[in-house]
Amino acid sequence: MPPANHHSVHQPLSDSDTDSDDGQSGSKPARHADLTDSIFSSYFEFTGRSTTTPADLSKIQSFLNSSSSGALSCLICLERIRPSDPTWSCTSLCFAVFHLFCLQSWARQASDLAALRASTRLPITASKAVEVSVWNCPKCRVEYAQSQIPKTYFCFCGKLENPPSDDPWVLPHSCGEVCNRPLKHNCGHHCLLLCHPGPCPSCPKLVKARCFCGSVEDVRRCGFKNFSCNNACSKRLDCGIHRCSEICHDGPCPPCRVRGIYRCQCGKTEEEKACCDRLNFRCDNPCEKLLGCGRHACGKGCHSGDCGPCPLQGKRTCPCGKRVHDGISCDVSVPLCGATCDKILNCGFHNCPERCHRGPCIETCRLVVTKLCRCGSLKKEVPCYQDLACERKCQKLRDCGRHACKRRCCDGDCPPCSEICGRRLRCKNHKCPSPCHRGPCAPCPVMVTISCACGETHFEVPCGTEIDQKPPRCPKRCPIAPLCRHGTNSKPHKCHYGACPPCRLLCGEEYQCGHKCNLRCHGPKPRPNPEFTLKPKKKKYIRQLECTPGSPCPPCPELVWRSCVGLHVGAERMMLCSDKLQFSCDNLCGNQLSCSNHYCSKMCHALKSQSSISFQKAGGEPCEECHLSCQKERSPVCPHPCPRRCHPGDCPPCKVLVKRSCHCGTMVHVFECIYYNSLSLKEQISVRSCGGPCHRKLPNCTHLCPEICHPGECPLPEKCSKKVNVRCKCQTLKREWLCHDVQAAYRSAGCDPKDVLKNQFGLGLLPCGSDCKSKIQVVESELQLRKSKVMEVREPETEKHIPKRKRRKERVQEAKQISSLQKVASIVKKLVLFVTLVVALIGALYFGYKGLLWLSDWMNEVEARRRKKYTRF
Repeated sequence: MPPANHHSVHQPLSDSDTDSDDGQSGSKPARHADLTDSIFSSYFEFTGRSTTTPADLSKIQSFLNSSSSGALSCLICLERIRPSDPTWSCTSLCFAVFHLFCLQSWARQASDLAALRASTRLPITASKAVEVSVWNCPKCRVEYAQSQIPKTYFCFCGKLENPPSDDPWVLPHSCGEVCNRPLKHNCGHHCLLLCHPGPCPSCPKLVKARCFCGSVEDVRRCGFKNFSCNNACSKRLDCGIHRCSEICHDGPCPPCRVRGIYRCQCGKTEEEKACCDRLNFRCDNPCEKLLGCGRHACGKGCHSGDCGPCPLQGKRTCPCGKRVHDGISCDVSVPLCGATCDKILNCGFHNCPERCHRGPCIETCRLVVTKLCRCGSLKKEVPCYQDLACERKCQKLRDCGRHACKRRCCDGDCPPCSEICGRRLRCKNHKCPSPCHRGPCAPCPVMVTISCACGETHFEVPCGTEIDQKPPRCPKRCPIAPLCRHGTNSKPHKCHYGACPPCRLLCGEEYQCGHKCNLRCHGPKPRPNPEFTLKPKKKKYIRQLECTPGSPCPPCPELVWRSCVGLHVGAERMMLCSDKLQFSCDNLCGNQLSCSNHYCSKMCHALKSQSSISFQKAGGEPCEECHLSCQKERSPVCPHPCPRRCHPGDCPPCKVLVKRSCHCGTMVHVFECIYYNSLSLKEQISVRSCGGPCHRKLPNCTHLCPEICHPGECPLPEKCSKKVNVRCKCQTLKREWLCHDVQAAYRSAGCDPKDVLKNQFGLGLLPCGSDCKSKIQVVESELQLRKSKVMEVREPETEKHIPKRKRRKERVQEAKQISSLQKVASIVKKLVLFVTLVVALIGALYFGYKGLLWLSDWMNEVEARRRKKYTRF
């Protein structure tokens, strides 16, 4: 096993003045696996494995994580602790890990400074001060004796000196064996973990233990054997009378608080006190018992026992103590000697200038003296009791001799310099990590290993001399595994420097196309390890890659048949396999369009959906889009075309509103086309019926059909049973006949009932009676009377100017004209009324039909908006 100061790593040659660990280390640290399970395995045999880490193992787990991840750092030099660095760990409180050299330098300087201060402030010799000097842990400040300054490098448990650092299955700075350190609380057991950093966990063994009061016994873990039974303690208290009433607890029981009436020590007073206060109960009355002299009373307070002898008997001195008197009675006061008092005043430097006197000396010394401030930069006369301090900084050189004290005016020794030395060591590679100190820095403790390429043959030299050394020759085989695919078949060679020789076998690498490369091997080569490479004299660090990549295989030279970009049959060409050239033939694309109804009419082109790598790189051209309207026949068949553009699959159901009037023409029904066309003929007839009476007029009479709304012609129009008023020609006689009898009467008279007007239906079928003729004559006489009166009234107007013959002639013509005009006027009125009714009916039908059409279009537009809205979402 090499000594402690030989465990080191090689540092790269660099122009930088700093010694950093940011990946510039020449040696590759050992990659330690996660050793947590192996370290805790023996401990979990007793406690069992749980999903959560116990609280007493969390600190150990943090130390293990820091050590395995390389984040463990020394708090003195603030550098990373490498697996090969000698270390020391605090075993008192913090269990922090430090570099052994840093800790040695820290401890020596701290103990030397403590010895120097002790020798200057205490009346002891320098050798005795060195023996009693102590030093503190840099983190938890626990004191250690000078004899405890570490001299060698031990593992965490302290059994193995200089533990190995090259075993990847052992934790760095660990011996890899069971820790076996005594556990806390001196339970008699030892730690079951493997050698580990940090504190040892609680003892996991099962033992029989009693609670704090001793009334309950239970089996518990040894590390947690102290427990409370949660019952009353019931231990006898210090008074010896009462028992403890608190819950079972650790440590001594509290004082007895039971209250009672007790006497004081002198027995004069009785008061209520706690039981624990009865022994120290003293009243405020003086003792006043006569002492042994019989002249003075005891001046003590309440007490038990004898008062003691008189303090004024025996040898007595004057107040200043210079003159002694013997044999003076106790009731006689000692006379003053008359000399100067000369007692040391409170300042500690001057004596009392008064004569021998009774009572204390003056409290403050008022002598005027010349004083310097604490730092010595100000001098002034002030009273002795007054302290002199200035506002300047101390500016004294500290013990390092390089830095000045920055505190305000201070007395005595300035605090030690807390800055790191930082001067470059003689190795020219490292800096002094110690606190600022006097004299030269300690030599660099790092040892550099000079090794061959495989590391089997090596030797160590002090840091700074490795440039002048030559690496040893090694007869063993090169351990670097080839990185090319012929590693198992390559010819072995001896240990060497630099890169390994190239492989001379055929490449044989398979292209993506499936062919193999027939050139000589050109795969990746292992890079030279910088730790085992000859270094140049000039300090120049060249960052190297993880590995030296090889040259890629050339493009595949094989000849293959390749199709055109459109993959048409019979348009292949022979090309190099690596040639990515695409070509287009003169054929039409012919690819089915997205509508699945038509085919692309472009020239041969690459498709975007092509899975070939070459087509994906070049990018494809989409086929043309079909802009035709849908021409498919809908199912069920309807007259409305599909509103969508040409599309794959079936057309959507037809939602167009169709209008169908009822059988009698009274009202119009509106249906969805898909609903109406999906009904059978019988269902369509049933749906179209309005459910009311048929409003159609019978063909042979003026009455409406009595049946419910029905298709086709009205049944039995000649058997109408409605009652009809039948009159004579003069409308004097009136009878009620059935409609079919009226029709039969018209047919028997040789007249078709269809040709009879509505207002004359039934007129003239009855023969006129006697009453009818007398009525005609009365009417004619009345008409003649009316005409004569009119003529008489008009005659006076025309008598003046018109002759009688002419007036008679005019009367006849007027009578004729009046009768014809009346007829014409009545006929015109009838025609105008009929035309007006016909126009009104036609207008109502027209605007009603237009309104229905507008309503249908509006409903179609609403339906289209609704579909568009749902399609958008």
